[in-house]
Amino acid sequence: MQKFYLENMYLKVTINQKGAEVASILSKENGQQYLWNADEKFWKRSSPVLFPIVGSLADGKYTVDGKEYPMSQHGFARDMDFKMIKQPDGKKITFKLDYSEETLKMYPYPFSLEIEYTLEKYKLSCKWRVTNLDKKPMYFQIGAHPAFNCPLKNGEKQSDYYISVDTDKDLTYSLLGEGGLVSKDGQTLKNDGGSVKIDEHMFDNDALIFDGQQATKVSLCKPDKMSYITVGFEAPLFGIWSPAGKNAPFVCIEPWYGRADREGFSGDISEREHINKLAGHSIFEAGYFIEINV
Repeated sequence: MQKFYLENMYLKVTINQKGAEVASILSKENGQQYLWNADEKFWKRSSPVLFPIVGSLADGKYTVDGKEYPMSQHGFARDMDFKMIKQPDGKKITFKLDYSEETLKMYPYPFSLEIEYTLEKYKLSCKWRVTNLDKKPMYFQIGAHPAFNCPLKNGEKQSDYYISVDTDKDLTYSLLGEGGLVSKDGQTLKNDGGSVKIDEHMFDNDALIFDGQQATKVSLCKPDKMSYITVGFEAPLFGIWSPAGKNAPFVCIEPWYGRADREGFSGDISEREHINKLAGHSIFEAGYFIEINV
């Protein structure tokens, strides 16, 4: 698998050609690896791009104009080879995925997806650019799924750590049920002045899904409550996840423009909750950033 690199005096970032997936964020100052290493024992990915869906579909399929299409969780982009199309220097790089006969079997829209990464000091920014190449409207979702090491040191536990958010309000979230579909709304995550202690049972029911743009910055914090990683975004939803029952040494902070189907949904793709409609020959742009706090 071909790898690409961004580097400055503070960080070295590794990006895989497959999925245009960030595979490593390494501090050159303290030698700390901040991104999960994709060990299959817990989870075989580090930071996949979710496109053209986020989460799971009801019965693993969706409908476009009366025709059914199968698609696995989080879509196909994370498993496809992107083409590196631009790297003007060691601090910026752009990847591209174009539709093909293979993608049209799963997703009947001609599209182009560009992913641009920019490294500046301690911040890695990601920009998505989705282009509808047809004259008809295109429906899609897109999201990020970066996994960060938590805890950072041997002898520590994940439950020694905290999550902080840029609001002092309690957060409301949904849970997933059977088949990875949304089943329980209105759950409350108590927020102590912007700080939430990670409970060992926090992820027993899979991801916590927050909609309504309840926060724009989410951080992981050490036992002393000092943040070491911050994810910033303007996305309408975000998820927080770690594999249930595995004591996995990482936590994901996931900005989303979309989410899984609700239990019982059986409509057209245009009727899915949190779906994005892109007019013909139009462009959608969004993104997020990861900032390291050494």
